[in-house]
Amino acid sequence: VQLQASGGGPVQTGDSLRLSCTFSGSSFNMYGLGWFRQFPGKDREFVAAISWSGGSWQYADSAKERFSISRDDAKSTVYLQMNNLKPEDTAVYSCAASRVGLAFTRADEYKIWGPGTQVTVSS
Repeated sequence: VQLQASGGGPVQTGDSLRLSCTFSGSSFNMYGLGWFRQFPGKDREFVAAISWSGGSWQYADSAKERFSISRDDAKSTVYLQMNNLKPEDTAVYSCAASRVGLAFTRADEYKIWGPGTQVTVSS
């Protein structure tokens, strides 16, 4: 299984971005998926997660009002819609997968990670 995030880039405060994470492998619909971000010199920070069924999800407090996670099993892709972006959202965003299938909020619950995509929000 491999993951590849895309969709990052430079944006202005208040703009929106949709990140995508494509899953290469079988049984995508059995995996729980998460988005994390990392600031320079800091540990990964949880952003959002969705369960295998799409019926359960979790958000960090910083993401609850502005971000939305979704999945498209037909495309083996998980999305992170980010609205009203702020400079403090500037980070490398990575996606992760867990065969357990739940919407975990802890990074150590995920065994599969993909390379991140840089999001830079300027004021």
